[in-house]
Amino acid sequence: MEPIRTLFATQPTEPSDVVLPEGLRARYDGNLAFPPAPVERPYCIANFVSTLDGVVSFNIPGQSEGAQISNSNHEDRFIMGLLRASADAVIVGAGTLQAAGPLGSWLPEAIYPAAKGLYRKYRIEVLGKPAHPLLVIVTGTGELDLASVVFHTPPNRVLILTTEQGKDRLSQSGSEALASVEVKVLATADMRLSPSAIMTLLRREAGVKLLLHEAGPTLFGQFLAGGFIDELFLTVAPQIAGRVAAHPRPGFVANVEFSPATAPWWKLLSIKSAADYLYLRYQVRERSA
Repeated sequence: MEPIRTLFATQPTEPSDVVLPEGLRARYDGNLAFPPAPVERPYCIANFVSTLDGVVSFNIPGQSEGAQISNSNHEDRFIMGLLRASADAVIVGAGTLQAAGPLGSWLPEAIYPAAKGLYRKYRIEVLGKPAHPLLVIVTGTGELDLASVVFHTPPNRVLILTTEQGKDRLSQSGSEALASVEVKVLATADMRLSPSAIMTLLRREAGVKLLLHEAGPTLFGQFLAGGFIDELFLTVAPQIAGRVAAHPRPGFVANVEFSPATAPWWKLLSIKSAADYLYLRYQVRERSA
């Protein structure tokens, strides 16, 4: 792992009593803390890796994950693991689950095994959280491969949020026999689940205060449009992917567009670098009246 260097960082507006253990602090080149969650929903941070031209997936079967964008950059993976270790829950969509394959995992150490002990100490001894974050999977249809490892690795907890139809499909596939999996239904007029309803349920029923958004561009766009994304961690990888109209390659926001009057603006909180990569942290600005 190359040394991560902090090129710029703002001072936090409120002092934090959360301090990274020295091993993590040294690797991250600084502390990592978040504001308290709102009363009605979790504080939501998102994480993406992008090429210089804004592509987050090559959109090629078997090669559509962030690993192809980052070239499995060790520093990017370390930061992703650190964010997972900080969060109460990680949220993904069915598409992200499918792209990760049957062995996909969203544990901190799964993405960066070398820091497993540091992540665990941080979660348990510093944050006072369970050893692993809750994995939240959003699916309107319930079309999930329940043979995937993620559903069979207790005590890791999985919460599937779906529709009535999705619950029926999951039940037929054997979800009720999975000890570490819980299925909850959210009322919806169609097959798309409301980010507002998701956030309310996670805060009130699951006790989630810090949520890490690792879903794809469509679900991320829905959360962004609803005003539920508070921070963005963006790794900029030093490659250019290109695009052609016949074979779209997404940026990290899809199926949502803003006008000049509604487009979210962001405050730069920090810039870090290692070798030729940049690691950016932004916080959304409140829209002026």
